[in-house]
Amino acid sequence: MLVSVLWILVSGLFGGQIARRLGAPPLIGMILVGMIIGPQVANLLSVDVLNAADELRTVAVMIILMKAGLGLDREKLAQQGTVALRLGFLPATGEAIAITITAMFLFKFDVFTGLLLGCVIAAESPAVIVPGMLRLKSLGWGVAKGIPDVILTGSALSDVLLLLVFSLLVNFLGKEGIQNITLLGGFSLTAIQLLPLQIVLQIGLGLICGYLAARLLVYVLASQNWTQNGIQDSLIAASLALFTVISAKSFPYFSGYLATMAMGFFLIELDAPLARRLRVGFNSLWIVAEIILFVLMGATIQLQVLESMLLPGVLILAVGLFIGRAIGWYLSTWGSNWNWREKLFLLPGNSAKATVQAAIGAIPLSQGIAGGEIILAIAALSILITAPLGAWATATFAPKLLQKGEVDPTKVTVASRTLLLAAVDTSPLAVEVLKKVGDLARQTNGEAIVLYVISIPDEAAVEKLKVQTQQLLSDIRYEFVTTTGNIPEEIINAAQRYEVTDIILGKRGHQPWERVLVGSVSQAVLEASSIPVILVESLQN
Repeated sequence: MLVSVLWILVSGLFGGQIARRLGAPPLIGMILVGMIIGPQVANLLSVDVLNAADELRTVAVMIILMKAGLGLDREKLAQQGTVALRLGFLPATGEAIAITITAMFLFKFDVFTGLLLGCVIAAESPAVIVPGMLRLKSLGWGVAKGIPDVILTGSALSDVLLLLVFSLLVNFLGKEGIQNITLLGGFSLTAIQLLPLQIVLQIGLGLICGYLAARLLVYVLASQNWTQNGIQDSLIAASLALFTVISAKSFPYFSGYLATMAMGFFLIELDAPLARRLRVGFNSLWIVAEIILFVLMGATIQLQVLESMLLPGVLILAVGLFIGRAIGWYLSTWGSNWNWREKLFLLPGNSAKATVQAAIGAIPLSQGIAGGEIILAIAALSILITAPLGAWATATFAPKLLQKGEVDPTKVTVASRTLLLAAVDTSPLAVEVLKKVGDLARQTNGEAIVLYVISIPDEAAVEKLKVQTQQLLSDIRYEFVTTTGNIPEEIINAAQRYEVTDIILGKRGHQPWERVLVGSVSQAVLEASSIPVILVESLQN
Protein backbone atom coordinates (compact mmCIF):
# COMPACT_ATOMS: atom_id res chain seq x y z
CA MET A 1 0.00 0.00 0.00
CA LEU A 2 2.83 2.40 0.81
CA VAL A 3 4.36 1.90 -2.63
CA SER A 4 0.93 2.58 -4.18
CA VAL A 5 0.57 5.76 -2.13
CA LEU A 6 3.98 6.89 -3.37
CA TRP A 7 2.95 6.21 -6.95
CA ILE A 8 -0.25 8.19 -6.50
CA LEU A 9 1.32 11.22 -4.81
CA VAL A 10 4.54 11.55 -6.82
CA SER A 11 3.21 10.67 -10.27
CA GLY A 12 0.00 12.65 -9.64
CA LEU A 13 1.95 15.73 -8.57
CA PHE A 14 4.27 15.70 -11.56
CA GLY A 15 1.49 14.73 -13.95
CA GLY A 16 -0.51 17.74 -12.78
CA GLN A 17 2.48 20.05 -13.09
CA ILE A 18 3.26 18.83 -16.61
CA ALA A 19 -0.34 19.51 -17.60
CA ARG A 20 -0.17 22.97 -16.04
CA ARG A 21 3.03 23.82 -17.92
CA LEU A 22 1.35 22.74 -21.15
CA GLY A 23 -1.49 25.17 -20.43
CA ALA A 24 -4.04 22.55 -19.30
CA PRO A 25 -5.68 22.17 -15.86
CA PRO A 26 -3.60 19.96 -13.53
CA LEU A 27 -6.49 17.52 -13.04
CA ILE A 28 -6.10 16.40 -16.67
CA GLY A 29 -2.57 15.23 -15.95
CA MET A 30 -3.67 13.57 -12.72
CA ILE A 31 -6.50 11.64 -14.39
CA LEU A 32 -4.19 10.50 -17.21
CA VAL A 33 -1.56 9.39 -14.70
CA GLY A 34 -4.23 7.44 -12.83
CA MET A 35 -5.26 5.67 -16.02
CA ILE A 36 -1.61 4.76 -16.73
CA ILE A 37 -0.68 3.44 -13.28
CA GLY A 38 -4.11 1.87 -12.73
CA PRO A 39 -5.18 -1.72 -13.44
CA GLN A 40 -6.13 -0.93 -17.05
CA VAL A 41 -2.52 -0.24 -18.14
CA ALA A 42 0.52 -0.63 -15.84
CA ASN A 43 -1.33 -2.10 -12.81
CA LEU A 44 0.99 -0.45 -10.28
CA LEU A 45 -1.60 0.09 -7.54
CA SER A 46 -2.43 -2.47 -4.89
CA VAL A 47 -5.89 -4.00 -4.66
CA ASP A 48 -6.25 -2.61 -1.12
CA VAL A 49 -5.79 0.96 -2.33
CA LEU A 50 -8.25 0.48 -5.18
CA ASN A 51 -10.79 -1.04 -2.79
CA ALA A 52 -10.43 2.03 -0.57
CA ALA A 53 -10.90 4.43 -3.49
CA ASP A 54 -14.50 5.29 -2.60
CA GLU A 55 -13.59 6.15 1.00
CA LEU A 56 -10.61 8.24 -0.10
CA ARG A 57 -12.79 10.08 -2.62
CA THR A 58 -15.28 10.79 0.16
CA VAL A 59 -12.56 12.45 2.24
CA ALA A 60 -11.38 14.51 -0.73
CA VAL A 61 -14.90 15.67 -1.61
CA MET A 62 -15.51 16.58 2.04
CA ILE A 63 -12.42 18.81 1.96
CA ILE A 64 -13.41 20.59 -1.23
CA LEU A 65 -17.00 21.15 -0.06
CA MET A 66 -15.72 22.62 3.19
CA LYS A 67 -13.55 24.94 1.11
CA ALA A 68 -16.62 25.88 -0.91
CA GLY A 69 -18.66 26.70 2.17
CA LEU A 70 -15.86 28.80 3.64
CA GLY A 71 -15.85 30.83 0.41
CA LEU A 72 -19.58 31.54 0.02
CA ASP A 73 -20.84 35.11 0.24
CA ARG A 74 -24.26 35.49 1.89
CA GLU A 75 -24.82 38.99 0.53
CA LYS A 76 -24.16 37.92 -3.06
CA LEU A 77 -26.50 34.95 -2.73
CA ALA A 78 -29.26 37.14 -1.28
CA GLN A 79 -28.71 39.64 -4.11
CA GLN A 80 -29.49 36.95 -6.70
CA GLY A 81 -32.77 35.91 -5.07
CA THR A 82 -34.00 32.54 -6.33
CA VAL A 83 -31.39 32.10 -9.06
CA ALA A 84 -29.27 29.75 -6.91
CA LEU A 85 -32.33 27.73 -5.92
CA ARG A 86 -33.51 27.42 -9.51
CA LEU A 87 -29.99 26.58 -10.65
CA GLY A 88 -30.00 23.75 -8.13
CA PHE A 89 -33.02 22.03 -9.67
CA LEU A 90 -33.88 23.11 -13.21
CA PRO A 91 -30.65 22.40 -15.20
CA ALA A 92 -30.20 18.97 -13.59
CA THR A 93 -33.87 18.12 -14.12
CA GLY A 94 -33.78 19.25 -17.76
CA GLU A 95 -30.60 17.28 -18.47
CA ALA A 96 -31.93 14.14 -16.79
CA ILE A 97 -35.20 14.28 -18.75
CA ALA A 98 -33.40 14.90 -22.07
CA ILE A 99 -31.07 11.96 -21.43
CA THR A 100 -34.02 9.76 -20.45
CA ILE A 101 -35.85 10.42 -23.72
CA THR A 102 -32.69 9.95 -25.81
CA ALA A 103 -31.77 6.71 -24.04
CA MET A 104 -35.25 5.30 -24.66
CA PHE A 105 -34.70 5.74 -28.43
CA LEU A 106 -30.99 4.78 -28.59
CA PHE A 107 -30.87 1.86 -26.17
CA LYS A 108 -34.57 0.91 -25.94
CA PHE A 109 -34.54 1.61 -22.22
CA ASP A 110 -37.79 1.84 -20.30
CA VAL A 111 -38.53 5.21 -18.73
CA PHE A 112 -37.17 4.25 -15.30
CA THR A 113 -33.85 2.89 -16.57
CA GLY A 114 -33.48 5.94 -18.82
CA LEU A 115 -34.12 8.21 -15.84
CA LEU A 116 -31.55 6.24 -13.83
CA LEU A 117 -28.98 7.00 -16.53
CA GLY A 118 -30.12 10.64 -16.52
CA CYS A 119 -29.58 10.93 -12.75
CA VAL A 120 -26.05 9.51 -13.03
CA ILE A 121 -24.99 11.78 -15.88
CA ALA A 122 -26.77 15.00 -14.82
CA ALA A 123 -25.04 15.18 -11.44
CA GLU A 124 -22.41 17.93 -11.23
CA SER A 125 -18.90 17.40 -9.91
CA PRO A 126 -17.92 19.39 -6.81
CA ALA A 127 -14.33 18.25 -7.31
CA VAL A 128 -14.12 20.16 -10.60
CA ILE A 129 -16.63 22.98 -10.12
CA VAL A 130 -15.67 24.07 -6.60
CA PRO A 131 -11.94 24.69 -7.25
CA GLY A 132 -12.82 26.46 -10.49
CA MET A 133 -15.34 28.80 -8.85
CA LEU A 134 -13.07 29.53 -5.87
CA ARG A 135 -10.28 30.43 -8.28
CA LEU A 136 -12.62 32.84 -10.08
CA LYS A 137 -13.55 34.41 -6.74
CA SER A 138 -9.89 34.90 -5.87
CA LEU A 139 -9.33 36.59 -9.26
CA GLY A 140 -12.51 38.67 -9.12
CA TRP A 141 -14.30 37.22 -12.18
CA GLY A 142 -18.08 37.45 -11.82
CA VAL A 143 -17.96 38.38 -8.14
CA ALA A 144 -19.97 41.60 -8.52
CA LYS A 145 -23.10 39.55 -9.24
CA GLY A 146 -22.07 36.59 -7.12
CA ILE A 147 -21.95 34.23 -10.10
CA PRO A 148 -19.38 31.82 -8.59
CA ASP A 149 -21.39 31.70 -5.34
CA VAL A 150 -24.62 30.94 -7.19
CA ILE A 151 -22.97 28.15 -9.21
CA LEU A 152 -21.46 26.63 -6.06
CA THR A 153 -24.78 26.61 -4.22
CA GLY A 154 -26.78 25.36 -7.18
CA SER A 155 -24.31 22.54 -7.78
CA ALA A 156 -24.67 21.27 -4.21
CA LEU A 157 -28.48 21.39 -4.32
CA SER A 158 -28.70 19.61 -7.67
CA ASP A 159 -26.62 16.69 -6.39
CA VAL A 160 -28.99 16.31 -3.41
CA LEU A 161 -31.95 16.01 -5.80
CA LEU A 162 -30.31 13.60 -8.23
CA LEU A 163 -28.84 11.29 -5.59
CA LEU A 164 -32.24 10.97 -3.94
CA VAL A 165 -33.95 10.07 -7.21
CA PHE A 166 -31.09 7.72 -8.10
CA SER A 167 -31.47 5.82 -4.79
CA LEU A 168 -35.22 5.56 -5.32
CA LEU A 169 -34.79 4.19 -8.86
CA VAL A 170 -32.11 1.67 -7.83
CA ASN A 171 -34.41 0.30 -5.13
CA PHE A 172 -37.37 0.20 -7.52
CA LEU A 173 -35.55 -1.49 -10.40
CA GLY A 174 -33.88 -3.95 -8.04
CA LYS A 175 -37.07 -4.93 -6.21
CA GLU A 176 -39.32 -4.89 -9.26
CA GLY A 177 -41.80 -2.52 -7.75
CA ILE A 178 -42.34 0.54 -5.60
CA GLN A 179 -43.25 -0.40 -2.07
CA ASN A 180 -45.77 1.56 -0.05
CA ILE A 181 -44.64 3.30 3.11
CA THR A 182 -47.07 3.59 6.03
CA LEU A 183 -46.88 6.79 8.05
CA LEU A 184 -48.26 7.66 11.45
CA GLY A 185 -52.05 7.67 11.40
CA GLY A 186 -52.25 4.84 8.88
CA PHE A 187 -51.56 6.94 5.78
CA SER A 188 -49.87 4.94 3.03
CA LEU A 189 -47.69 6.64 0.42
CA THR A 190 -45.36 5.39 -2.27
CA ALA A 191 -41.67 6.35 -2.32
CA ILE A 192 -42.35 8.57 -5.32
CA GLN A 193 -45.05 10.45 -3.42
CA LEU A 194 -42.64 10.88 -0.51
CA LEU A 195 -39.85 12.21 -2.75
CA PRO A 196 -40.70 15.94 -2.34
CA LEU A 197 -40.73 15.50 1.44
CA GLN A 198 -37.39 13.66 1.28
CA ILE A 199 -35.83 16.49 -0.72
CA VAL A 200 -37.05 19.08 1.77
CA LEU A 201 -35.78 16.96 4.68
CA GLN A 202 -32.39 16.38 3.05
CA ILE A 203 -31.87 20.08 2.44
CA GLY A 204 -33.47 21.39 5.66
CA LEU A 205 -31.82 18.91 8.01
CA GLY A 206 -28.55 19.32 6.13
CA LEU A 207 -28.59 23.06 6.77
CA ILE A 208 -29.51 22.54 10.42
CA CYS A 209 -26.73 19.99 10.93
CA GLY A 210 -24.26 22.33 9.25
CA TYR A 211 -25.30 25.18 11.53
CA LEU A 212 -25.03 23.06 14.68
CA ALA A 213 -21.63 21.76 13.61
CA ALA A 214 -20.45 25.33 12.99
CA ARG A 215 -21.67 26.39 16.45
CA LEU A 216 -19.80 23.46 17.98
CA LEU A 217 -16.59 24.39 16.18
CA VAL A 218 -16.84 28.00 17.35
CA TYR A 219 -17.37 26.82 20.92
CA VAL A 220 -14.46 24.36 20.90
CA LEU A 221 -11.93 26.30 18.82
CA ALA A 222 -12.74 29.94 19.62
CA SER A 223 -14.57 30.11 22.95
CA GLN A 224 -12.76 27.31 24.80
CA ASN A 225 -9.44 27.51 22.88
CA TRP A 226 -8.84 23.76 22.88
CA THR A 227 -6.23 24.07 20.13
CA GLN A 228 -2.93 25.93 19.86
CA ASN A 229 -2.54 26.54 16.12
CA GLY A 230 -4.29 26.58 12.78
CA ILE A 231 -3.25 23.01 11.93
CA GLN A 232 -5.07 21.66 14.97
CA ASP A 233 -8.09 23.86 14.12
CA SER A 234 -8.21 22.35 10.63
CA LEU A 235 -7.83 18.81 11.98
CA ILE A 236 -10.79 19.23 14.34
CA ALA A 237 -12.93 20.88 11.64
CA ALA A 238 -12.08 18.19 9.06
CA SER A 239 -12.86 15.43 11.56
CA LEU A 240 -16.24 16.96 12.37
CA ALA A 241 -17.04 17.43 8.67
CA LEU A 242 -16.08 13.83 7.91
CA PHE A 243 -18.21 12.63 10.85
CA THR A 244 -21.13 14.56 9.37
CA VAL A 245 -20.70 12.87 5.98
CA ILE A 246 -20.38 9.41 7.54
CA SER A 247 -23.41 9.99 9.78
CA ALA A 248 -25.52 10.88 6.75
CA LYS A 249 -24.86 7.43 5.31
CA SER A 250 -26.10 5.74 8.50
CA PHE A 251 -28.92 8.24 9.02
CA PRO A 252 -30.02 9.03 5.44
CA TYR A 253 -32.44 11.83 6.26
CA PHE A 254 -30.07 14.71 5.60
CA SER A 255 -27.40 15.47 3.03
CA GLY A 256 -23.97 15.08 4.59
CA TYR A 257 -22.26 16.91 1.74
CA LEU A 258 -24.70 19.83 1.96
CA ALA A 259 -24.21 19.89 5.76
CA THR A 260 -20.44 20.12 5.25
CA MET A 261 -20.78 23.01 2.83
CA ALA A 262 -23.29 24.71 5.16
CA MET A 263 -20.87 24.30 8.07
CA GLY A 264 -18.27 26.38 6.27
CA PHE A 265 -20.88 28.95 5.26
CA PHE A 266 -22.19 29.41 8.81
CA LEU A 267 -18.67 29.63 10.21
CA ILE A 268 -18.12 32.82 8.22
CA GLU A 269 -21.22 34.34 9.82
CA LEU A 270 -20.48 33.09 13.36
CA ASP A 271 -16.72 33.69 13.59
CA ALA A 272 -15.00 35.21 10.57
CA PRO A 273 -11.43 35.05 12.05
CA LEU A 274 -11.85 31.32 12.72
CA ALA A 275 -13.20 30.82 9.19
CA ARG A 276 -10.14 32.58 7.79
CA ARG A 277 -7.77 30.28 9.73
CA LEU A 278 -9.67 27.21 8.58
CA ARG A 279 -9.66 28.45 5.00
CA VAL A 280 -5.85 28.42 5.04
CA GLY A 281 -5.77 24.94 6.56
CA PHE A 282 -8.22 23.43 4.08
CA ASN A 283 -6.30 24.98 1.21
CA SER A 284 -3.30 22.94 2.35
CA LEU A 285 -5.36 19.78 2.81
CA TRP A 286 -6.73 20.13 -0.72
CA ILE A 287 -3.24 20.05 -2.23
CA VAL A 288 -2.92 16.39 -1.22
CA ALA A 289 -6.61 15.50 -1.51
CA GLU A 290 -6.79 16.76 -5.10
CA ILE A 291 -3.99 14.45 -6.20
CA ILE A 292 -5.53 11.41 -4.50
CA LEU A 293 -9.01 12.19 -5.82
CA PHE A 294 -8.17 12.59 -9.50
CA VAL A 295 -5.46 9.92 -9.73
CA LEU A 296 -7.80 7.34 -8.19
CA MET A 297 -10.58 8.60 -10.44
CA GLY A 298 -8.42 7.89 -13.48
CA ALA A 299 -7.35 4.52 -12.07
CA THR A 300 -10.91 3.32 -11.57
CA ILE A 301 -12.27 4.34 -14.98
CA GLN A 302 -13.25 1.22 -16.90
CA LEU A 303 -11.59 1.84 -20.26
CA GLN A 304 -12.72 -1.42 -21.82
CA VAL A 305 -16.40 -0.48 -21.48
CA LEU A 306 -15.96 2.57 -23.72
CA GLU A 307 -15.25 0.78 -26.99
CA SER A 308 -18.80 0.26 -28.20
CA MET A 309 -20.31 3.28 -26.44
CA LEU A 310 -18.23 6.16 -27.78
CA LEU A 311 -20.56 7.61 -30.41
CA PRO A 312 -23.86 6.91 -28.60
CA GLY A 313 -22.31 8.20 -25.39
CA VAL A 314 -21.16 11.45 -26.96
CA LEU A 315 -24.64 11.91 -28.44
CA ILE A 316 -26.26 11.34 -25.04
CA LEU A 317 -23.93 13.86 -23.40
CA ALA A 318 -24.50 16.44 -26.14
CA VAL A 319 -28.29 16.18 -26.01
CA GLY A 320 -28.32 16.38 -22.23
CA LEU A 321 -26.01 19.39 -22.17
CA PHE A 322 -27.07 21.48 -25.16
CA ILE A 323 -30.80 20.83 -24.94
CA GLY A 324 -31.87 19.69 -21.48
CA ARG A 325 -29.39 21.58 -19.34
CA ALA A 326 -29.47 24.64 -21.61
CA ILE A 327 -33.23 24.97 -21.11
CA GLY A 328 -32.69 24.69 -17.37
CA TRP A 329 -30.03 27.40 -17.45
CA TYR A 330 -32.36 29.72 -19.35
CA LEU A 331 -35.20 29.21 -16.88
CA SER A 332 -32.86 29.53 -13.89
CA THR A 333 -31.52 32.93 -14.95
CA TRP A 334 -34.78 34.25 -16.42
CA GLY A 335 -35.61 37.60 -14.85
CA SER A 336 -32.15 37.97 -13.28
CA ASN A 337 -29.61 40.74 -13.89
CA TRP A 338 -27.27 38.40 -15.78
CA ASN A 339 -26.39 39.43 -19.32
CA TRP A 340 -26.11 36.95 -22.18
CA ARG A 341 -22.36 36.52 -21.72
CA GLU A 342 -22.79 35.60 -18.07
CA LYS A 343 -25.57 33.15 -18.92
CA LEU A 344 -23.35 31.61 -21.60
CA PHE A 345 -20.63 31.08 -18.98
CA LEU A 346 -22.82 28.40 -17.37
CA LEU A 347 -21.87 26.12 -20.28
CA PRO A 348 -18.25 25.67 -19.09
CA GLY A 349 -18.83 26.62 -15.46
CA ASN A 350 -21.74 24.34 -14.56
CA SER A 351 -21.43 21.18 -16.64
CA ALA A 352 -18.42 19.16 -15.42
CA LYS A 353 -19.00 15.57 -14.31
CA ALA A 354 -16.56 13.49 -12.29
CA THR A 355 -16.98 12.75 -8.60
CA VAL A 356 -20.59 11.57 -8.47
CA GLN A 357 -20.25 9.56 -11.67
CA ALA A 358 -17.16 7.79 -10.28
CA ALA A 359 -19.03 7.03 -7.05
CA ILE A 360 -22.35 5.72 -8.39
CA GLY A 361 -21.72 4.81 -12.03
CA ALA A 362 -21.07 1.13 -11.30
CA ILE A 363 -23.95 0.64 -8.81
CA PRO A 364 -26.65 -0.28 -11.38
CA LEU A 365 -24.38 -2.96 -12.87
CA SER A 366 -23.49 -4.35 -9.43
CA GLN A 367 -27.21 -4.51 -8.58
CA GLY A 368 -27.92 -6.54 -11.71
CA ILE A 369 -30.09 -3.85 -13.30
CA ALA A 370 -30.62 -4.28 -17.03
CA GLY A 371 -28.54 -1.74 -18.97
CA GLY A 372 -26.06 -1.35 -16.09
CA GLU A 373 -23.05 -1.86 -18.36
CA ILE A 374 -24.25 0.94 -20.64
CA ILE A 375 -24.77 3.27 -17.68
CA LEU A 376 -21.24 2.52 -16.43
CA ALA A 377 -19.72 3.13 -19.87
CA ILE A 378 -21.44 6.49 -20.36
CA ALA A 379 -20.56 7.53 -16.78
CA ALA A 380 -16.88 6.82 -17.50
CA LEU A 381 -17.13 8.67 -20.81
CA SER A 382 -18.69 11.69 -19.12
CA ILE A 383 -15.73 11.90 -16.72
CA LEU A 384 -13.13 11.65 -19.50
CA ILE A 385 -14.83 14.33 -21.62
CA THR A 386 -16.45 16.85 -19.29
CA ALA A 387 -14.05 16.96 -16.30
CA PRO A 388 -10.95 18.10 -18.26
CA LEU A 389 -13.00 20.17 -20.71
CA GLY A 390 -14.98 21.88 -17.94
CA ALA A 391 -11.87 22.73 -15.92
CA TRP A 392 -10.08 24.12 -18.98
CA ALA A 393 -13.08 26.04 -20.32
CA THR A 394 -13.88 27.63 -16.94
CA ALA A 395 -10.43 29.18 -16.68
CA THR A 396 -10.29 30.07 -20.37
CA PHE A 397 -13.69 31.67 -20.90
CA ALA A 398 -14.19 33.41 -17.54
CA PRO A 399 -12.09 36.44 -18.63
CA LYS A 400 -14.01 36.58 -21.93
CA LEU A 401 -17.55 36.21 -20.56
CA LEU A 402 -17.49 37.62 -17.01
CA GLN A 403 -16.81 41.07 -15.65
CA LYS A 404 -13.98 41.51 -13.19
CA GLY A 405 -14.92 42.93 -9.80
CA GLU A 406 -13.24 43.67 -6.51
CA VAL A 407 -11.98 40.60 -4.67
CA ASP A 408 -13.29 40.16 -1.12
CA PRO A 409 -10.32 38.82 0.93
CA THR A 410 -12.68 37.91 3.79
CA LYS A 411 -14.30 35.19 1.67
CA VAL A 412 -11.38 33.67 -0.23
CA THR A 413 -7.68 33.20 0.27
CA VAL A 414 -5.95 35.73 -1.96
CA ALA A 415 -2.48 34.64 -2.99
CA SER A 416 -0.06 37.53 -2.59
CA ARG A 417 3.64 37.75 -3.34
CA THR A 418 5.75 39.48 -0.70
CA LEU A 419 8.92 41.13 -1.97
CA LEU A 420 10.64 43.52 0.43
CA LEU A 421 13.17 46.23 -0.45
CA ALA A 422 15.80 46.77 2.26
CA ALA A 423 17.56 50.11 1.71
CA VAL A 424 20.83 49.87 3.68
CA ASP A 425 23.98 51.89 4.17
CA THR A 426 27.21 51.34 6.09
CA SER A 427 25.87 52.58 9.44
CA PRO A 428 24.85 50.27 12.33
CA LEU A 429 21.22 50.85 11.27
CA ALA A 430 21.79 48.42 8.39
CA VAL A 431 21.75 45.52 10.85
CA GLU A 432 18.39 46.61 12.29
CA VAL A 433 16.93 47.04 8.80
CA LEU A 434 18.10 43.56 7.75
CA LYS A 435 16.70 42.03 10.96
CA LYS A 436 13.34 43.66 10.30
CA VAL A 437 13.32 42.45 6.71
CA GLY A 438 14.18 38.94 7.87
CA ASP A 439 11.33 38.92 10.40
CA LEU A 440 8.76 40.14 7.86
CA ALA A 441 9.97 37.76 5.15
CA ARG A 442 9.74 34.75 7.48
CA GLN A 443 6.22 35.68 8.58
CA THR A 444 5.00 35.98 4.98
CA ASN A 445 7.31 33.46 3.26
CA GLY A 446 8.58 36.42 1.24
CA GLU A 447 11.74 37.40 -0.59
CA ALA A 448 13.97 40.47 -0.39
CA ILE A 449 15.97 42.94 -2.45
CA VAL A 450 18.87 44.44 -0.46
CA LEU A 451 19.78 47.79 -2.02
CA TYR A 452 22.94 49.78 -1.27
CA VAL A 453 23.22 53.15 -3.00
CA ILE A 454 26.95 53.95 -3.22
CA SER A 455 27.78 57.57 -2.51
CA ILE A 456 31.51 57.10 -1.88
CA PRO A 457 33.16 54.00 -3.43
CA ASP A 458 34.26 51.68 -0.63
CA GLU A 459 34.72 48.00 -1.57
CA ALA A 460 35.42 46.99 2.02
CA ALA A 461 32.10 48.48 3.17
CA VAL A 462 30.23 46.69 0.40
CA GLU A 463 31.82 43.36 1.29
CA LYS A 464 30.96 43.92 4.96
CA LEU A 465 27.32 44.59 4.02
CA LYS A 466 27.23 41.43 1.91
CA VAL A 467 28.56 39.37 4.82
CA GLN A 468 25.98 40.88 7.22
CA THR A 469 23.23 40.22 4.71
CA GLN A 470 24.30 36.60 4.29
CA GLN A 471 24.33 36.09 8.06
CA LEU A 472 20.97 37.71 8.78
CA LEU A 473 19.08 36.50 5.67
CA SER A 474 20.64 33.06 5.22
CA ASP A 475 17.20 31.39 5.18
CA ILE A 476 15.59 34.07 2.96
CA ARG A 477 15.77 34.19 -0.83
CA TYR A 478 17.30 37.59 -1.58
CA GLU A 479 19.28 39.58 -4.14
CA PHE A 480 22.00 42.08 -3.19
CA VAL A 481 21.97 45.11 -5.50
CA THR A 482 24.30 48.10 -5.64
CA THR A 483 23.82 51.30 -7.59
CA THR A 484 24.92 54.93 -7.65
CA GLY A 485 23.01 58.18 -7.76
CA ASN A 486 20.61 60.20 -5.66
CA ILE A 487 19.70 57.94 -2.72
CA PRO A 488 15.92 58.64 -2.46
CA GLU A 489 15.48 58.50 -6.24
CA GLU A 490 17.37 55.21 -6.52
CA ILE A 491 15.32 53.67 -3.70
CA ILE A 492 12.05 54.68 -5.42
CA ASN A 493 13.28 53.52 -8.83
CA ALA A 494 14.39 50.14 -7.49
CA ALA A 495 11.09 49.66 -5.65
CA GLN A 496 9.15 50.31 -8.85
CA ARG A 497 11.47 48.25 -11.04
CA TYR A 498 11.28 45.17 -8.85
CA GLU A 499 7.59 45.77 -7.97
CA VAL A 500 8.23 45.33 -4.26
CA THR A 501 5.42 45.28 -1.72
CA ASP A 502 7.20 47.28 1.03
CA ILE A 503 10.25 49.48 1.47
CA ILE A 504 12.24 49.20 4.71
CA LEU A 505 14.87 51.77 5.62
CA GLY A 506 16.43 53.27 8.72
CA LYS A 507 15.42 56.31 10.78
CA ARG A 508 18.03 58.07 12.83
CA GLY A 509 18.06 59.85 16.16
CA HIS A 510 15.65 60.69 18.97
CA GLN A 511 14.58 64.10 17.72
CA PRO A 512 10.89 64.94 17.31
CA TRP A 513 9.30 63.31 14.27
CA GLU A 514 9.00 66.57 12.36
CA ARG A 515 12.68 67.44 12.82
CA VAL A 516 14.17 64.05 12.03
CA LEU A 517 12.30 63.85 8.74
CA VAL A 518 13.01 67.35 7.48
CA GLY A 519 15.47 67.10 4.60
CA SER A 520 16.18 63.43 5.29
CA VAL A 521 16.21 60.43 2.98
CA SER A 522 13.27 59.07 4.96
CA GLN A 523 11.14 62.11 4.28
CA ALA A 524 11.98 62.10 0.58
CA VAL A 525 11.09 58.44 0.20
CA LEU A 526 7.90 58.80 2.24
CA GLU A 527 6.69 61.73 0.16
CA ALA A 528 7.56 60.22 -3.23
CA SER A 529 6.69 56.55 -2.76
CA SER A 530 3.30 55.05 -3.57
CA ILE A 531 4.58 51.82 -1.98
CA PRO A 532 4.27 51.42 1.83
CA VAL A 533 7.41 52.47 3.73
CA ILE A 534 8.54 51.04 7.07
CA LEU A 535 11.05 53.05 9.11
CA VAL A 536 13.36 51.19 11.48
CA GLU A 537 15.02 52.93 14.45
CA SER A 538 18.26 51.74 16.01
CA LEU A 539 17.73 50.05 19.37
CA GLN A 540 21.09 51.38 20.57
CA ASN A 541 20.03 55.05 20.41
